[in-house]
Amino acid sequence: MTKNAFIAITGRPNAGKSSLTNLLVGEKISIVSEKPQTTRNRINGVLTQGDTQYVFIDTPGFLKPKTKLGEHMVRAVRTSVDDVDCAILMADATKKISAIERELLKSFKSHETKVILLLNKIDLVKSKEELLPMINEYNELYNFAEIIPISVKKRVNTELIMPVLEKYAVEGEHFFPDDIATDRTERFLCSEIIREKLLWTMQQEIPHGTAVDIESFSSHLNKNGAEIIDIGAVIICEKNSHKGMIIGKGGERLKQIGSLARKDIEELLDTKVNLQIFVKVRENWRDNESFILSNNIVDK
Repeated sequence: MTKNAFIAITGRPNAGKSSLTNLLVGEKISIVSEKPQTTRNRINGVLTQGDTQYVFIDTPGFLKPKTKLGEHMVRAVRTSVDDVDCAILMADATKKISAIERELLKSFKSHETKVILLLNKIDLVKSKEELLPMINEYNELYNFAEIIPISVKKRVNTELIMPVLEKYAVEGEHFFPDDIATDRTERFLCSEIIREKLLWTMQQEIPHGTAVDIESFSSHLNKNGAEIIDIGAVIICEKNSHKGMIIGKGGERLKQIGSLARKDIEELLDTKVNLQIFVKVRENWRDNESFILSNNIVDK
């Protein structure tokens, strides 16, 4: 008898949702950085264990939208909690409960969702006794199925998560092939890798106004008959001054982004990659609905 479980992973920006998704799936499918708004799309992580297939929906961090892009990200979160078998609320144990968690819990209540609270980053809490008031406060807000203090980074209590999730698997077919880790295309994953390296190398105020579009993706054989993937990517930014900063003096920063991205993409595709990255300016693109959708920056 086959089973499946759809699990939404939600929470405020930078709570550790993408890191948790990668840990549970066992592969890196979601990009990770310390900057908010790193995840912009719903990303399905797939884990098949025996007869049971788990689909983890890594959602953008819930926030108050200020642009059309932000509206799409919030919509992605709201639709992700519909019809799931359970939801995970990732909370930062070093921060007080905010309006973001309260809004998510309100949505869970309206759907009568089974919710598992994961208090992440407990390795940064001086005393575990400090967690008790926070746990009590959360308990007053919602009737959680489970509350587990964890540290994804330090792998503290993370082995307790899957036995809990197993309870919510229901009889049904597997929706994805058993041997895949995500339903996302290679083109999408490559664009996300480039954006991750951009986030890592740039100052905090710039990356939110950037996006990556893969304009070309093809392969050829070299003279030795080995396959080489040719990728043409464009980093989109909002200002000419940002373009200059992304490229860097003598093109050094763009070369750094490309070098870091190429390494990960070659590991992903298991072949040599010829990566060409260009930078284009598109003012106020985050408020341009047609541009956001036509360039695959968020899900339609």
